[in-house]
Amino acid sequence: MKTKRVWAQCLIVTALAGLYACGGSSDGADTTEQTGSFSLALTDGPVDSANQVVVEFSGVSIKPANGEAIEFMFEEPRQIDLLQLQGNASAAIITDETVPAGEYEWIRLHVNAEHDNILDSFIELGDGSQLELRVPSGSQTGLKLVRGFTLAADGHADFTIDFDLRKSVTNPPGLPGALLKPALRLIDNLEVGSIAGSVDANLIAQQCADAGVSAGAVYVYTGSGVVPTDMSGNENDPVTSALVSYGETAEYRYEIGFLVEGDYTLAYTCGSVDDDPEQVDELMFVGAVDVTVVADQQTVQDFVLTE
Repeated sequence: MKTKRVWAQCLIVTALAGLYACGGSSDGADTTEQTGSFSLALTDGPVDSANQVVVEFSGVSIKPANGEAIEFMFEEPRQIDLLQLQGNASAAIITDETVPAGEYEWIRLHVNAEHDNILDSFIELGDGSQLELRVPSGSQTGLKLVRGFTLAADGHADFTIDFDLRKSVTNPPGLPGALLKPALRLIDNLEVGSIAGSVDANLIAQQCADAGVSAGAVYVYTGSGVVPTDMSGNENDPVTSALVSYGETAEYRYEIGFLVEGDYTLAYTCGSVDDDPEQVDELMFVGAVDVTVVADQQTVQDFVLTE
């Protein structure tokens, strides 16, 4: 992928001994800029009742603590269906780009997402209808993650951005199209593991009116012993979730990727399809269990029907 990188190439320092410029100094000291590499990928936490959630990206910016933003602008915009990036799946958008070592303040995704009758970013609902996606102030600011990181000299910063679509996509009544509101996690790929497992078909039959319409979801909460709640924009919201689906193994299964190592609480619900991220909903959760995630490992956690 060819990108355009925009950043200062020369630092001129005035000192008593004279002027020092790029490439050397008056006494022959080495002033070569220290660099590292930067990679960025996308993944997704799912949303119910949608066939596609397509977002068009035109580039990425990262902001050094001391200096102008570095831009990577794509030759052609990239449309990515985020619903194809569930579990441990991801899509790389920046790979091993050389940037200055040091402290960074934020990452910005440049997106084409306006209500302009152009389906550059859109959601396809379960009935096949399509709605334009709009990011508030997207044309000016894109999707910005105000989280810093440090890139060591000769090091590699390797991150994944998790779009939690259950929290991000809303369809306000009376307004055109749908809104894509930032609900993003920046994940260091060197510190993550995953959780996967099966959900007992008898449990699903007990909890779900029609598993063919929805087999529910597994919600993930930071910390042990958490009392499960719906997604409603509160600090106790789940960090992410995963849809349960019937697969080739003739089992109902789920997979949650890109979790920072540590302790979590998992719970299953068949009410995820009714979970409105902008209000409190009464969902029935079962099988709440504590799980520990270890970096570079997959933890297995099954949900079974208990009497």
